[in-house]
Amino acid sequence: MRISFTAEDEAFRAEVAAWLAANLTGEFAELRFRGGPGDEHSFPEQRKAWERKLAAGGWTCVGWAPEHGGRCLSISQQVIFHEEYARAGGPGRMGHIGEGLAGPTIAAFGTPEQQRRLLPGIVSGAEFWCQGYSEPGAGSDLANVKTRATLVNGTWRISGQKVWTSLAHESDWCFVIARTEPGSVGHQGLSFLLVPMRQAGITVRPIEQLTGTSEFNEVFFDEAETDAANLLGAPGDGWKIAMALLGFERGVSTLGQQMQFHNELDEIIAIAKANGAANDPLLRQRLAQAWGGLRILRYNSLRMLSGSQDGTLRREAMIYKLCWSSWHAELGKLAMDVLGAEAELLDGAPYQLGRLQAMFLFSRADTIYGGTNEIQRNIIAERALGMPREPRVRA
Repeated sequence: MRISFTAEDEAFRAEVAAWLAANLTGEFAELRFRGGPGDEHSFPEQRKAWERKLAAGGWTCVGWAPEHGGRCLSISQQVIFHEEYARAGGPGRMGHIGEGLAGPTIAAFGTPEQQRRLLPGIVSGAEFWCQGYSEPGAGSDLANVKTRATLVNGTWRISGQKVWTSLAHESDWCFVIARTEPGSVGHQGLSFLLVPMRQAGITVRPIEQLTGTSEFNEVFFDEAETDAANLLGAPGDGWKIAMALLGFERGVSTLGQQMQFHNELDEIIAIAKANGAANDPLLRQRLAQAWGGLRILRYNSLRMLSGSQDGTLRREAMIYKLCWSSWHAELGKLAMDVLGAEAELLDGAPYQLGRLQAMFLFSRADTIYGGTNEIQRNIIAERALGMPREPRVRA
């Protein structure tokens, strides 16, 4: 692990910052600091156009291999790109699921034909992806998936329901974990399917959140179809591929996420200084703890990025989701306490939340989505520490 950067790296940092300063202007100026977690519903068409702008500048999929359309940047330069992107207020990436999850998984497990067919649309910002993992009865318990798929005359027919599917209504493709072996249970009999979203067999229904927005959805599959050529890996490889994908999720973009957290913390500190909240010794201590906690997240991320980037979940990676979600939930509460009485007032009618108010409400979900804290503790205990498995009771 290196916690400093070379002169070459710093020159690259200046290049990234200059490009962003020159291009987050004009039609894209209003996108700065918009479209992140809790705000993903904002400006979807403009953010798709921004993806194409990034692609034209060579700033999508920067860590991918050249044969897949990437620049094969070093880990340190990828870190720099994601940090500078967030520092400049780059909007939430419409292509995040494709670039960070679907693409690396297709590159690792897909056939050459699948790679040639599917990766260019991600690199160019022309095609967008969503994730079909969670179900009403299988949120963090992915092994309890009930969605089924049957191969009929060269076509997979899929029936079932997925839930909490971010930006499904804006997506062209969905990677779906489905049970393809009748009678199978648990990790067995699952397959990883790549499914086009624009078809009659798929219904997307928005879920309204506490914030009043609807960036994620329920997705219903009613004999939806995808070609046999859109099976990733072999039938029954779904669990193995799904776990590798979760490893890619804890990649270099985590440093960009932390820079977004840094922006939020800076805003909270500025408000505390302006309204006198920083004079309260307890609030001042919590601000210091938040600052220190964010540094710890950074160092652990650098540590977990110093190993293999093949999707393997190292022990350092297994603690990351639990750490950041708990830290961010506390930051949301700290923001409201620093705002004081103003936290109870809305910017406008009928339900116009300020940025920190929306962050607080959305952070209530941080410890649930992407694997609940309870599940994360089980993963740490069983896989990282080698402790006895929790008894599984299935209906």
